[in-house]
Amino acid sequence: MTDELRRGRASLAFSFFAQGVAFALLVTRIPAIQDRYGISDALLPVFLAAVPILAGVGSVCTERLVRRARPSRVLRWSQPVVLLALLGVGAGDQVAEVAVALAAFGLAVGGLDSSMNMLGVSLQRQYGRSIMLGFHAAYSLGGILGASLAWAGAHWHLSLFVSYLPAVAVLLPAALLASRWYVDGKAVSDPPPDLTPDPTPDSPSASLPAPDTVVFKILLPLCLVMTFAYIGDSTVSNWSAKYLDDVLHSSEQLATVPYNVYMVTTLLGRALGDFGVRRFGAVAVVRAGALVAALGFAVVAVAPGAWVGMLGFTLLGLGLCVLVPQTFAAAGRLFPGASDAAVARLNIFNYVGFLIGSPLVGALGDAWSYRGAMLVPMVLILLTLRYARSFGAEPDRYGDGHERSRTADVGRGSNGL
Repeated sequence: MTDELRRGRASLAFSFFAQGVAFALLVTRIPAIQDRYGISDALLPVFLAAVPILAGVGSVCTERLVRRARPSRVLRWSQPVVLLALLGVGAGDQVAEVAVALAAFGLAVGGLDSSMNMLGVSLQRQYGRSIMLGFHAAYSLGGILGASLAWAGAHWHLSLFVSYLPAVAVLLPAALLASRWYVDGKAVSDPPPDLTPDPTPDSPSASLPAPDTVVFKILLPLCLVMTFAYIGDSTVSNWSAKYLDDVLHSSEQLATVPYNVYMVTTLLGRALGDFGVRRFGAVAVVRAGALVAALGFAVVAVAPGAWVGMLGFTLLGLGLCVLVPQTFAAAGRLFPGASDAAVARLNIFNYVGFLIGSPLVGALGDAWSYRGAMLVPMVLILLTLRYARSFGAEPDRYGDGHERSRTADVGRGSNGL
């Protein structure tokens, strides 16, 4: 372990933290944004859908960009764009202005999310043990702070610009300073590798470039798990308050609590999750997370009152929190010579799940019942158990050319980590 790696880990954790703050400040003030720009209820879903769609475009562009530039450079310049775009959302007064700001935010977020996780995967490989959950814990901590700042802005009736300015003024220079210590996994002068599966005895030609259809088939289980995880996450983000208020008949104040509880338990689960991966392996942690999350949805669906419902949302935070970080880590292990491209492709399904989750639950809730609607993400999360083997221990070729068990990457084996 070197000081360079330690500094790289700390600087990347700060990048995750800053992104958590920025994203929470945006999504928690959507009603205020709608009021400021006079966006109608019919037009609002278009704006909300445009951001993840453009983020997916940004993720695709990042896959191509990192063939010519290091992921650290993409991250170094995409994060300031995200923060400035957030400030732009609060600075305008015309619909066209907020549309431009949100478009810039979406495109930059795609590059930011991809490059952050690329660096996280490469750092985990260099560390030789699971550290990916820790980065996402920093994101959760930032989300809690951002939501708290948004609450303060709403409580004191601050304008969006005034509410966003202090956070951007602190985070922007700090992010630029921290970017000096980002650590890439390989030199930019190295030839860009093809997405090629690990060589195995049953695949003698695995050293040849893999067609996109083969690559997609290998990544498909992880893409599905990513989608299911974000369907579950968006269900909590968008429907927890309404569910407690309308279905469980809680007070308006109590209805605001489940999402905060969810964020806190997400932070707790991610902060401790790396230790679980090192001790029991990624497959066991993913299976346990899926079971706990499914139990959480079941408790929410049958809850007789608000407090039991909050218990369900607590379980959801503890279960869902491990799935996304481990999915990125598994993609890096499947394609160790081209983890950047694999992470960029996988990241697209982050936004697919986000786009599907909220409308799916809303449509089912209106047509059937919201209790029944909660069972749908429960079933999808349970399907993760079928794909858990994709997170497991198989031969892995590292950049140094040595063959190791994949469990070594998560801290099991004779290295004592």
